[in-house]
Amino acid sequence: MTEIEAIKARHSVRSYKPQMIEPEKIIQLRAKVSELNAESGLHLQFIEDAGRTYTNLVNRARGLGSAPSVIACVGRASDDLEQKIGYYGEKLVLFAQSLGLNTCWTGGFNHKTISAEVAPDEKLVIAIAIGYGKDQGKVRKSKTFEQVVEAAGERPDWFNQGVEMALLAPTAINQQKFVIKLADGEKVEFIDKGGPFSKVDIGIVKCHFEIGSGKIIANIVPNTYNC
Repeated sequence: MTEIEAIKARHSVRSYKPQMIEPEKIIQLRAKVSELNAESGLHLQFIEDAGRTYTNLVNRARGLGSAPSVIACVGRASDDLEQKIGYYGEKLVLFAQSLGLNTCWTGGFNHKTISAEVAPDEKLVIAIAIGYGKDQGKVRKSKTFEQVVEAAGERPDWFNQGVEMALLAPTAINQQKFVIKLADGEKVEFIDKGGPFSKVDIGIVKCHFEIGSGKIIANIVPNTYNC
C-alpha cells in the first residue's frame, strides 16, 4: 500500500476489537517509531497495552476505552513541537494503516495513567489510539478547494494534488482550520487559523500535502517554503 492509498483508505476509528496487535507488526511499528524519532528528534512511543489511557467516561462512551494500544506523542518543548508531532505522527498513522491497523488521534485522554516516558524537558502533546477497528471508520464532511486555498492565477497540478490529499487530513473535531496559499506559482504557505490542536493539525496537513504534491519539505518550522 502506497502512502496515497493509505491516506484514501484511512479514517478515524474509535471502537476496537478485543484483539491485540500481532508481535510481528509490533516489531515493525517499533522500528518505524525509532526511524521517525531519529529523523525528528521526537520521543514518539508505541505502548502495547493502552491500560487506563482511555478509561474516563467520555472516552468509554465514544468506544476509545476498547483501544488495545496507544502511541504517546512526546517531544522536547519548543515552538514547533506540536507541528512536528502532527507531521511525524501522521507518518506513523499512515504506516499503521498500511499494516492493516486502525487509528484515532486523541486529545482527551488521561495524562496521568498513560504509560509514557516524559522527561522534565519534554511534553506529552497528544495520543493516538491504535488497534483493529470494529469497522474502518467513515468519510467525514470536507471543505472544498475554494474554502482552503488562496492562489492567484492558474494552479499547477502538483499543488492541486497536494491540496487534494491535505483535505483528507484528520483535524481536531474535523475543524479544517487551515489555508494553503500559493504565491508566484511555487511558494506555498500554510496558514493556521487557530482552534483546538490546530498546530498539530497543520503538521498533519503538511504531511499530506507533501505526499500528494511529491514535493519534499526540507524544514517544517517555517509556515512558508519554496517548491
